[in-house]
Amino acid sequence: MSSLRYSDSEIAAIYRVIAERRDMRHFKPDAVDPIILAKLLAAAHHAPSVGLMQPWRFIRITDANLRQHIYDLVQEERLNTAQALGEREDEFMRLKVEGIMQCAEVLVVALCDQRQDYIFGRRTLPEMDLASVSCAIQNLWLAARAEGLGLGWVSMFEPESLAKLLQMPADAKPVAILCLGHVDAFYQAPMLVETGWSKEKPLSELVSENTWKRD
Repeated sequence: MSSLRYSDSEIAAIYRVIAERRDMRHFKPDAVDPIILAKLLAAAHHAPSVGLMQPWRFIRITDANLRQHIYDLVQEERLNTAQALGEREDEFMRLKVEGIMQCAEVLVVALCDQRQDYIFGRRTLPEMDLASVSCAIQNLWLAARAEGLGLGWVSMFEPESLAKLLQMPADAKPVAILCLGHVDAFYQAPMLVETGWSKEKPLSELVSENTWKRD
């Protein structure tokens, strides 16, 4: 057994928070403690990043009118997504897909500008900057769950419109709207499973050895 191993209780807590993390859509308006918010952002900032480029940028939305505009952009894309789903349009429109107007905090996460200057680890895989930002979001997500706070990742928006609204540089790109706040309870299973929208695949179908797994 490794001498660097955490205690059994610490390990159990890590696995528990991973298993109980949920993409939340239902929130209470109670304020998030500023000290906790700072801790969550610090957790995000501890994420690994390709070439140590730290491509994540966080914009905290505190202006009510700006939050409303962001909500409107999401609703516009919600309708476009519904239409693209064809026969599942009505079913999709019954789903709650965001909590922007109900949650305590809205954070927009973006890829930084001037990303072309970062070559280390990205020459053949330029999308590793997005992978790094995703790691930062996951850090924040897990830390929020450990603090008893819900977080929901909203991806239904037109990036150029949101970037313009938030006055981002031309080569920066928003990738997530995060809804953060207190909740009455966490979903027992992913919401899309609970609502019957989709089913989770078992891990056994997603792991292979040496070569790609064929059906």
